Amino acid sequence: MKRRFFTILLVILTCCVTVVAQTKIYRGNSTYSSDCLYTWDGKHLFRGNSTYSSDIIYSWDGKYLYKGNSSYSSDILATWDGQFLYKGRSSYSSDILYTFDGKYIYYGKSNYTSNILATWSNSRLYSGYSEYTSDIIYRVVGQFPPILFVML
Repeated sequence: MKRRFFTILLVILTCCVTVVAQTKIYRGNSTYSSDCLYTWDGKHLFRGNSTYSSDIIYSWDGKYLYKGNSSYSSDILATWDGQFLYKGRSSYSSDILYTFDGKYIYYGKSNYTSNILATWSNSRLYSGYSEYTSDIIYRVVGQFPPILFVML
């Protein structure tokens, strides 16, 4: 009975560890490991194909983006409210850096086509108002908050 219990426990733990997969962000439309620019674990953005704490570029808690492996208020680079990305820890409209509507990332507080910085579609970030293959900046395999691309 004990042996069966431990076997079941081992299978469950193995499944749980397998579910915690990292997101990979590649250059252009590539998925070659040599083109992996960043790795995302849901909280930290790492350089390249790494998950070492020394390679953490940013930390994210869903609202605040922190410099490096930090969660100190003095290290907040940007604040996210679901539509706007603000400079630092601000929520003033004068401090809006970017707007995201689910498809387009705009400069500042805008929804004008002329202010589109990038297009997010099919797990790819395109330059400007485009979905041409030649305009792909990044390809994401996994989940990643598109607004954070502006900080890369």
